[in-house]
Amino acid sequence: MPPASRREDLVTLLLSTCLIGGALADGWAHTNVIETIEGFFTPWHGLLYAGFTGTAAWTFWVAYRRRAHAPRWWRDGWPAGYRVGALGVVVFAAAALADLTWHETLGVEVGLDASFSPSHLLLDGGALLLVTSPLRSWWHTGEGGLRTVTGVGAATLAAMTPTILLSHSSALLTTAPTRPLGPPAEQQAALLGVDAYLVTTVLLVVPFLLLHRRRAAPVAGTAVVAGVALFTLGMYEFPVSQTVAAVGAVGGAAVADGVLHRLDAVRGPAAALRLPLAGAVFTGLVWSGHLVGLALADGLRWTPEVATGTVTLSAIVGAVLGGLAARPAAPAPGTRPVVPAPAGAADDRGDRYP
Repeated sequence: MPPASRREDLVTLLLSTCLIGGALADGWAHTNVIETIEGFFTPWHGLLYAGFTGTAAWTFWVAYRRRAHAPRWWRDGWPAGYRVGALGVVVFAAAALADLTWHETLGVEVGLDASFSPSHLLLDGGALLLVTSPLRSWWHTGEGGLRTVTGVGAATLAAMTPTILLSHSSALLTTAPTRPLGPPAEQQAALLGVDAYLVTTVLLVVPFLLLHRRRAAPVAGTAVVAGVALFTLGMYEFPVSQTVAAVGAVGGAAVADGVLHRLDAVRGPAAALRLPLAGAVFTGLVWSGHLVGLALADGLRWTPEVATGTVTLSAIVGAVLGGLAARPAAPAPGTRPVVPAPAGAADDRGDRYP
């Protein structure tokens, strides 16, 4: 199939933004006006499902308009990156029916129940597959310019998508570092503070590495952190301390983008340990900026060991994720892979292997 055009990817990104905006509105409603929500049919769900309907219809139209190349367009007409998006439409639609049944029979979920509702988890998974079509399209073409913009935008939406279900473990909402440590509080600090940094590290670093894997994309890390911060804090109407800390995290991401872009210019995109180094630098600078923001807003009361150790541990997790994202090393020039011969086979010298 002809690949999706730049315009098609851009329209997909804009419609996907409406979908995620509807999810943010619904998350805000579940957080702030839960007492007014009585069932499935609410204005907030209306925004969410309007965004989904538009994105789903456009995704299928992208394939339908290629029916001249593939008469069975519903099977063969998908440009690169959009077949998985169509699967996301199916998953989301099935989850929507389940969510309707759940709301009308069991009521509206509150607090942690909303984060762990099976229908909400399936909705989130379907949305993730759907909104990332421009990212996969960008990977397929390998182009820059507007393709990079739509690819980075889609990855940012991908990072924002699970945020609504992870607010209970978000470092962007925690104020644990502003509370003093002591024997009764150490376990609470570990659960509410350190663990939140580790969970949020995975949420931020995975999409960043997917963007950074081939080459440094401008402002990729900044966009991912800013998008997740906007979604997370928007649900809670931008509390002051957490907002100041988030600004610090976005600033740290911007510094990381500059550092990693410079490292690529000096070391090259094929340098050894490039992705582990990128994961560590990105994570370390983001959480350093976040802790600086908390210190400016409320003052840090964690000990230096716990504060710096949290940043270090998160950076190690980022480096490990970078190692997992790296491609296997290519064989050295001139080497031949060793392929086992069929059982009992031997050459003239009696060797069993070529």
